[in-house]
Amino acid sequence: MSGCWWEEEEVRGPISEGLSPKGLFDKAQEFRDQGALDEAIKTYETLQAAYPSSKYAIQSKLEIPYALYKRERYDEAIDSLNDYIKIYPNHFSTPYAYYLRGVIAEDKSKSILDDFITDNAQRDVSSVKNAMNYYLALIDKFPDSEYAIESKAKLVILRNILSRHELFIAIFYSKQDAFISSIKRCKYIIEKFPNTPSVPAALHLIAHNYDKINAPKLAEDARRVLKASYPKYTPHYSLED
Repeated sequence: MSGCWWEEEEVRGPISEGLSPKGLFDKAQEFRDQGALDEAIKTYETLQAAYPSSKYAIQSKLEIPYALYKRERYDEAIDSLNDYIKIYPNHFSTPYAYYLRGVIAEDKSKSILDDFITDNAQRDVSSVKNAMNYYLALIDKFPDSEYAIESKAKLVILRNILSRHELFIAIFYSKQDAFISSIKRCKYIIEKFPNTPSVPAALHLIAHNYDKINAPKLAEDARRVLKASYPKYTPHYSLED
């Protein structure tokens, strides 16, 4: 983003260590590049205090939430971006603010073990839902932005996570012999998250639950739809504890 900003006359202020807006911004960027994120944030804040009308001060309002994000101070970063969007609703850099907000919310739900042991769909998905809403807001507000295109790809991943989350709940209900509740969750997956990988598993689980409540006709219907739509499906979940 910093490449988008133009030169500005050097004006020295009493709290700026004798540095111009660009000088302070460059100093903050050096801290950031060195991994000294707290120092970078302080310098961005000094820039905003010393030169609040500077173009670099506006840019620093985006650099701070990014640095907070890298420090895993997710809520602070999102709050900072919300403030930016409120103050600059139509600035040329605002689509990026929308996008970064979604990325931060998405990463908040992740663990470094997700690719090996854990699955973020098994945890609280409120942050995933927030990310989805942030991306949708971006697409609605700036449909022609390059970030809107990336957001659409992100939505596919998030929908898969949410549908998988519902499947885990449905499986849990089945294990607890709460068969009707499990059926309702499975139907929710099919209706709200069509074309996601969890749909065939939901159909398979529905059939199992109908068997359990002695509804053979409904179980047969579910299996017929499963076979017609996903003929190669093989159960990948277990109802064993």
